[in-house]
Amino acid sequence: MTEPVVRIPDAKVALSTASVYPESTATAFEIAARLGYDGVEVMVWTDPVSQDIDALRRLSDYHGVPVLAVHAPCLLITQRVWSTDPWVKLQRARNAAEKLGASTVVVHPPFRWQRSYAREFVRGVWRMAHETDVKFAVENMYPWRYRDREMLAYAPDWDPTNDDYRHFTVDLSHTATARNDALEMVGRMGDRLAHVHLADGNGSAKDEHLVPGRGSQPCAAVLERLAASGFDGHVVVEVNTRRAMSAAEREADLAEALAFTRLHLASPTRVRGS
Repeated sequence: MTEPVVRIPDAKVALSTASVYPESTATAFEIAARLGYDGVEVMVWTDPVSQDIDALRRLSDYHGVPVLAVHAPCLLITQRVWSTDPWVKLQRARNAAEKLGASTVVVHPPFRWQRSYAREFVRGVWRMAHETDVKFAVENMYPWRYRDREMLAYAPDWDPTNDDYRHFTVDLSHTATARNDALEMVGRMGDRLAHVHLADGNGSAKDEHLVPGRGSQPCAAVLERLAASGFDGHVVVEVNTRRAMSAAEREADLAEALAFTRLHLASPTRVRGS
């Protein structure tokens, strides 16, 4: 006869430091430790601590929370963080990851107006991937929409599966904004899927980053597929808690997101018994 067992994959569940905004990077480490996250992903942005490797190492050591990933400064508001040269940004992100013991650098496709960077992006990411054990995981983005008009803001493409990359990040808030099928995208990424940004969305033109389970994305189904396939990358809770009315409400949202993730990463299987 067979008996049901629960198989929990090797994937670690991390908290993105962006999930506590407008609170600080330091607050993210504190919350991650208190709630029992396996680590953090550092979003490098205008907070000086997020840019300071020594400060991040001290926070990691003090709270006992490892840095599992570094998100390179690819946002509009971080265009001057760690240089205005996008390749320097990636080199510094790799250096930070190596020194902090993180396995992954998350990077967005270039903006279309970064023409030279966009032309060399695919080849350049491959070149950098050959120079380090750190994974450069290119993230899916989305078209920008205003009313009924759509603007393609990223090049070579907002959908990285249309190009050849060694590793991918899938973001389920971005699949919602792009209005594409998250499970299909995960399937296209296949064994090159190295990293997950877990959040939810309802298909709004605004990138919502809802707590998983509060939108229309198949967050549970994606986690269950990862569990069944033995996914050993990182699942990063990257949600928007800006509207939280208090620190306690923010922490409750992040605890709910962690519980949702752990529940659906636990994959039931059957083994032969006596």
